[in-house]
Amino acid sequence: MAVLVTGGAGYIGSHMVLELLDAGEEVVVLDNLSTGFRWAVPEAATLVVGDVGDQALVTQVIEEHGIDSILHFAARIVVPESVTDPLGYYLNNTVKTRALIETAVKTGIRNVVFSSTAAVYGNPDAPLLSEDRPLAPINPYGRSKLMSEWMLQDAHAAHGLRYAILRYFNVAGADPQGRSGQSTPQATHLIKVAAQAALGQRPHLDVFGTDYATPDGTCVRDYIQVNDLARAHLVALQSLRGGGDCAILNCGYGHGASVLEVVEVVKRISGVDFEVRLGPRRPGDPARLVAEVDRIRSLGWQPKHDDLAEIVDQALRWERTLMGRKAA
Repeated sequence: MAVLVTGGAGYIGSHMVLELLDAGEEVVVLDNLSTGFRWAVPEAATLVVGDVGDQALVTQVIEEHGIDSILHFAARIVVPESVTDPLGYYLNNTVKTRALIETAVKTGIRNVVFSSTAAVYGNPDAPLLSEDRPLAPINPYGRSKLMSEWMLQDAHAAHGLRYAILRYFNVAGADPQGRSGQSTPQATHLIKVAAQAALGQRPHLDVFGTDYATPDGTCVRDYIQVNDLARAHLVALQSLRGGGDCAILNCGYGHGASVLEVVEVVKRISGVDFEVRLGPRRPGDPARLVAEVDRIRSLGWQPKHDDLAEIVDQALRWERTLMGRKAA
């Protein structure tokens, strides 16, 4: 049996493919390459270029490759963009996920591991966020993901489709072996953007909001290293395959860092005192998002890269790799 990874040519998806291959799994990637890269898919995986909303194509892939489980990463993920283009986000993240779920049910797929987000929690006033707290997303990105969570739960109740929903916090870093990393040129991830500023690829770094109710006034986030996150997906998949219950799982480290703290680490690791410009808040940004992670740890997941300096170093190394690609 094989595993289908949608969005497997993108940042998190490509690391998931590496994790599955390292575990001896047969992997098929479905990606339309709108933000992913063909070169990010290892030769050991099969790449099908197409859209996750194309039900005929997805059906064909499932039947031809004997797919038993789907790991669904294909989505748009930029919060400010979701505010200005909500209908585009509901199409890509919700409508197409609905099509994928329907195809999974019709073709007898047993397990779906879904890439969700801490954005479903909205702007909570709590030091740690448990999976059971009330959900109140404040932007279309979070709402589009929450609707997909609901569809998976309803499909399980009606059709027996088994699911694990992983709500992850801020993903960062790159594969320690240098095989993949965050490669989207205009990505908005703070650590990537700061690394680009340190390496002279951006003229400065913008900080959005300095008046939040946090220790230094900037947003606090729980930064999880991307390989640790991919391993959490593998643990969730193995639990489903072993007869474990359907689950909703936070993915983070249980502690956070502010924007300015991250900036200082990037400056220290890079040795570059790049320009930082302080500006007003962006729409849709919560003040603090830090995960309670007891549930994912109870499945046997243990992080290997819970160190902000290590994560920053990985990001800087990957940016240098990308610069070398462009220069070649």
